[in-house]
Amino acid sequence: MTRSCPGCRAGDDAIVRNGFFRRRSDSRRIQRFRCKACRCEFSAATASPCYRQKRRRINAPLGALLASTGSIRRSALLLGVNRKTVARRLPMLAALARQRMARELRQLFGTERCQRIQLDDLITLEHTKCKPVSVSVVIESGTRRILGLDAAPIPASGPLAAISRSRYGRRLDGSRVMRNALLAQLTPWIAPHACFTSDDHRHYPVVIRRHFPHATHVRHPSKRARSGAQGELKRAGHDPLFAINHTLAMLRANVNRLIRRTWCTTKRLDRLVDHLTIYADYHNRLLLKPADRGPAGTSTPSERTAVDSPMLPTI
Repeated sequence: MTRSCPGCRAGDDAIVRNGFFRRRSDSRRIQRFRCKACRCEFSAATASPCYRQKRRRINAPLGALLASTGSIRRSALLLGVNRKTVARRLPMLAALARQRMARELRQLFGTERCQRIQLDDLITLEHTKCKPVSVSVVIESGTRRILGLDAAPIPASGPLAAISRSRYGRRLDGSRVMRNALLAQLTPWIAPHACFTSDDHRHYPVVIRRHFPHATHVRHPSKRARSGAQGELKRAGHDPLFAINHTLAMLRANVNRLIRRTWCTTKRLDRLVDHLTIYADYHNRLLLKPADRGPAGTSTPSERTAVDSPMLPTI
């Protein structure tokens, strides 16, 4: 493994071993190093995102709890920590999840790009029903692998529109910019002649044609929901958008702040995206069928020893 000095950025040739120490938080043996150029001392854990965390043992179970209907307060109660600790770990876990998802996309679609895509939007709220939020999700239709997702504020509609304007002013629609950025981010992993399937949302043809002018876009009319609280689950019969609708239903069932009738709401939009990213990584690596997980569902013996659980490296 190639290392560099965090002080002077010297290469591996200037770095020598300098003993080890037992880390108090998990009793692991950590190798120390010393730079011969600037005499800076550091360890194998210096560049870790978990650096100087006192309760790093909670990272793996915390990721699993957040992806399994766990709220911030309930996760803190079950893990025996302060809820502020959980709130601070959320962005760090999301950053690691983004790195894993990007690495898996390179492994799966680096040579042969994805051919069948489904996309749809999920509507949730930020602080109050007068501040709705649109969450766009893009999946591979065959395996239901989540390729990417993002969220943006949208104006209220229906009877709440006038109430929203009177209380919070005019609310801009950021969903179009968000979808453009999301598809632009996924361009390296989707084939130029891919087949996109979606409902009859009027913005989908525009954004798909902009980023994938040679792709095929199949649109299906929206079906009536099975019940008022299950908008993603459709009534009996063949559903051509079953893969994306089932994925959105799993999002609502497993992310606490997306459940329709709950007192857990989102107060910050960026934390909502972080929470959804943690679930997307958990969904791709653990909830899909083993045959559909690809490289993300397997690990070598050396990787298993470096990871406490499937959620997070310990260093």
